[in-house]
Amino acid sequence: MFLFGKDLSANSSYNLVTSFESLLVNYLLCLIKITSCLNSRNQITYTSCMLRFKMSPSSAAAFTFWTLLISPAVSLTCSTQEFNKNQVFSTCIDLPSLSSYLHFTYDTPIATLSLAFVATPPKSGGWIAWAINPKATGMVGSQALVAYKNSTTGVPVVRTYDISSYSSIVPKDLSFAVWDKTAESRSDGSLVIFAKIKVTADLAASGKINQVWQAGPGVGDDGMLVKHEFAAANLQSKGTLDLKNGHTSGSSGGDTTIKKKNIHGILNGVSWGILFPLGAMIARYIRAFESADPAWFYLHMLCQISGYAIGVAGWGTGLKLGSESPGIMYSGHRNIGITLFVLATVQIFALFLRPKKDHKYRFYWNIYHHSVGYAVLVLGILNVFKGFDILNPDRKWELAYMIIIIALGAISLLLEAITWVVVLKRKSGKSNKPYDGYNNGQGGRQTLAT
Repeated sequence: MFLFGKDLSANSSYNLVTSFESLLVNYLLCLIKITSCLNSRNQITYTSCMLRFKMSPSSAAAFTFWTLLISPAVSLTCSTQEFNKNQVFSTCIDLPSLSSYLHFTYDTPIATLSLAFVATPPKSGGWIAWAINPKATGMVGSQALVAYKNSTTGVPVVRTYDISSYSSIVPKDLSFAVWDKTAESRSDGSLVIFAKIKVTADLAASGKINQVWQAGPGVGDDGMLVKHEFAAANLQSKGTLDLKNGHTSGSSGGDTTIKKKNIHGILNGVSWGILFPLGAMIARYIRAFESADPAWFYLHMLCQISGYAIGVAGWGTGLKLGSESPGIMYSGHRNIGITLFVLATVQIFALFLRPKKDHKYRFYWNIYHHSVGYAVLVLGILNVFKGFDILNPDRKWELAYMIIIIALGAISLLLEAITWVVVLKRKSGKSNKPYDGYNNGQGGRQTLAT
């Protein structure tokens, strides 16, 4: 047996262990030296450090051997990135979402920021954006640099967008000076935005800026950007950039919004999507059994009132989310939600106007009550699925809800058949009773003489 040219046939176990330990020691020494280069997070220092670093043949062999073992776990960082024109920046940062990277140099005396932003569009014809928001932390109000490939030439271009609202995203000059805007495409499909920015006096004084970055699937012929996704990574792509120390801090706003959306989805899924259908099933099927009267009524009321209370809470969280997301509008989901709230509110308050069973208007009240009830049932389930499309959770959650609805539907079909059998037998039993001349056969027997 040979290992790097050494004969291990004699005392092979001892020599193998010794060689293995030697490889491990050499690898650790290499790793310590390289780590000292990487820890700077400064590209100039990193480059010069790596050029000065020389490995002995045994160290090189050890490093190669162990790197091949662990390479699947090693991910790309900004310190390994190079640009076509060999631009060099003093600081680089791996941004916390959307697999994005920011290289920059800040010249404090003249308050000038030179930057390179690297990200990958979700589709080949998509766009990437890096922006400064002078007054807030979100996308609305930000001053954005957007790069995409020209649909005709395929050459990457950079445009500036003053994003005053989500409904108005068109090319426009920024509120601060920006020059040397260029873009390049990389072999891995990513795009790079290069620019120099004059940082305004107030931001320069604080030494910090609110940065926002994003990536979208496409660009229209008129320069209108196709809307990006609203997944967790997209909502979390913002933070504060410390120009002097070269650090970035993420914003918890994305996490908070996601939590609110999840709460909104759970409340409405349980209320409109489960409790209301269950209450309707109780009213339609359980009441057919005389022994269940009046228990079915109280169970029906419990489901519907509980569903309404939880649904109102979910509706309120939806209004809150809408007020915190100006420009984001899901018209269909929103309109159905408002309709559901109105119909359910009318349905609840109509209970106080319910006529007695023998009242002449009870027939019309029943028609109204059933019509509105079934409308709430259908719209509620429909809006739950619209909510799934918007929230885009793991597939298992939508599948679980589909299983619940299918199960309720199957139970309804079974109960429908059973209740029809019960009702028909009851009517058949009553029609078979002999006519005794009193109360259409309903009362006790009476003598004809009386």
